[in-house]
Amino acid sequence: MLNENMECNCTCECKSNNDCEMQGRMLQQIRCCAFAINDLALYLDTHSTDQKALCLHRKYCQELKDLEDKYQKVYGPLTINYPCNKWRWLEEPWPWEGGILNVDL
Repeated sequence: MLNENMECNCTCECKSNNDCEMQGRMLQQIRCCAFAINDLALYLDTHSTDQKALCLHRKYCQELKDLEDKYQKVYGPLTINYPCNKWRWLEEPWPWEGGILNVDL
């Protein structure tokens, strides 16, 4: 986990504090982008002809795909839907064992 000073104190196998911090930041970017996509989708349910919102939705979908691809190449799959490299989550600590998903951002 990252403490209030953004230092890693987790039991994950981070190469360094910077690596753990970067992984946490990438996860936060992925979460933010996914939130924006969902928020725009809700808006588009009632404003389906809003071209600006449609363009933003497409832009964020592509950005999310790029972020997920970049993350997964370095840290392994985010979900079972995106297996890449190998099934790395079997080798890393589970969230209740102090894995990166316990990061408080």
